[in-house]
Amino acid sequence: MINVIPVSSKKELADFIDFPHDLYKGDSNYVPELFIAQRDLLTKHPFHKHNTVQPFLAYRDGKIIGRIAAILNNTHNEFNQRNDGFFGFFDSIDDSEVAKVLFDTVDKWLKEKGVTQKVIGPVNFSTNEPCGLLVQGFDSPPVLMQTYNPPYYVNLVEKQGYTKQVDLIAWHWHDQAYNDRSLRLLDALLNRLKRSNIVIRKVNMKDFKNEAIKLREVYNAAWDKNTGFVPLNDEEFDYLAKDLKLILDPEFCIIAEHEGKLVGFGIALPDYNQLFKTIKRGRLLPTGIFKLLFGKKKITRIRVYALGVIESYRKLGIEACLYALIIKQYIKKGYTSAEAGWTLENNVLMNSAIEAIDGDPYKKYRLYEKDI
Repeated sequence: MINVIPVSSKKELADFIDFPHDLYKGDSNYVPELFIAQRDLLTKHPFHKHNTVQPFLAYRDGKIIGRIAAILNNTHNEFNQRNDGFFGFFDSIDDSEVAKVLFDTVDKWLKEKGVTQKVIGPVNFSTNEPCGLLVQGFDSPPVLMQTYNPPYYVNLVEKQGYTKQVDLIAWHWHDQAYNDRSLRLLDALLNRLKRSNIVIRKVNMKDFKNEAIKLREVYNAAWDKNTGFVPLNDEEFDYLAKDLKLILDPEFCIIAEHEGKLVGFGIALPDYNQLFKTIKRGRLLPTGIFKLLFGKKKITRIRVYALGVIESYRKLGIEACLYALIIKQYIKKGYTSAEAGWTLENNVLMNSAIEAIDGDPYKKYRLYEKDI
């Protein structure tokens, strides 16, 4: 018999966070999330002030066999004029009965909250955080802030009536297997932009608080037409910016300004997942903290985390400059591989730009939906 309970205690929350460590034991591509980061995400994130998240655990014979979270994202519904619900944090043994009970529990909870249209997922909590079910590219570990799951999850989810909403593409380069045309044209592109009073510069870490405010405005403007987009409010972006500042290399945070107004930016992050992979059960104490403090030089990969330009400034060459400057630093710092993404499969402009520099679409994540 399968018993599903709502997570309500610290012990149950810890079990919820820890379950994947046991489920993925022996999987060489699994990367444990940091416990403290997951705990804060599920309890302290500003998302909870305006939205509701209820995690659940599934047991059989006293042993945890699955988990899931039901998510009511009021911001999504208001912004998109919808009445949808979401699921996230889904993990399960390979058993369709377990998956059915978990998803039925989510449906019941969302209906009780008044949801009448779609259930969408997986998202943790929205497309602003890690999201999507891995459906292609199971042969390598995820990079920083990307999801991972075994292939059998696809069957578990689709058996519950979920169908594809949209695919998210992650692009890969190894060593210097990229088209360096934008790099060769960089000086000419920068000079052309300069004549239009558009300047490309690095983020000012000494004034990071004000820089973050400008970045949020561009983020919400540049991504607002993307499928499933939800704008970040001040508190949510501050929370994200605070986390990013801890791992940000200013050489990889490039800003485009027009007469002092920020109109685009590109951010690449060192792939700390290469270190997180070595931290047992995501615990920083007693030894994990030292792996983080002294292991940064061992990181060989970057993730182009975000690159966007306000719509009225696109096709001027800003995107090419942002990519070129990131490539320039990638070479200078001796990294050996890079991932860009994700991008929406229907984002023709961005995908064409990435294909132009020989990006390999090596992983694919899927957002699913079904009528409730």
